[in-house]
Amino acid sequence: MQNYKDVLSEILIDEKSLQNRVKELGEQISADYKNQDLLLICILRGGVPFLVDLSRHITIPHMMDFMAVSSYGIGKRESSGSARVTLDLQMDILDKNVILVEDIVDSGHTISSVLQLLETRQPKTLKVCALLDKPERREAEVPIHYLGFSIPNKFVFGYGLDLDEYYRNLPFVGVVDLDKYKSSD
Repeated sequence: MQNYKDVLSEILIDEKSLQNRVKELGEQISADYKNQDLLLICILRGGVPFLVDLSRHITIPHMMDFMAVSSYGIGKRESSGSARVTLDLQMDILDKNVILVEDIVDSGHTISSVLQLLETRQPKTLKVCALLDKPERREAEVPIHYLGFSIPNKFVFGYGLDLDEYYRNLPFVGVVDLDKYKSSD
């Protein structure tokens, strides 16, 4: 894999802006769930950096669990539209306040499928916290209760979002220069 700088066209959201917004989301969630139990469910793998930072800013006691849901293949830039659970929760969510933590809502198909599945498990409440939203790409309606940033329909990577499974560790969200990326295949 080449250096990310070779395919980066711009930094869409810098590290400081990301961290400031994540802090604000944590403060809002803490206020909304004051004196209540809370379970954060992270969709692996892209949501992990966001979950970790968000969790540090949530000042009330809370639990975490994880799900892995596949809708993309390696080298694919768009969701296939069908989601399958490859790792399910370890905790029972019956009568719990649940926030589903996701890196990006794109077409909405994956999150919509996960929400339908989780609703059948009868949580007390079920909300979505997404770092990024691409409203232009929405095909399935998804209620986003806590949102970091709405972004244009650009191919992004960094801060949990991968570029062929690389660069999830970058502290910013960057845009891929598709011409340079395609020529590197």
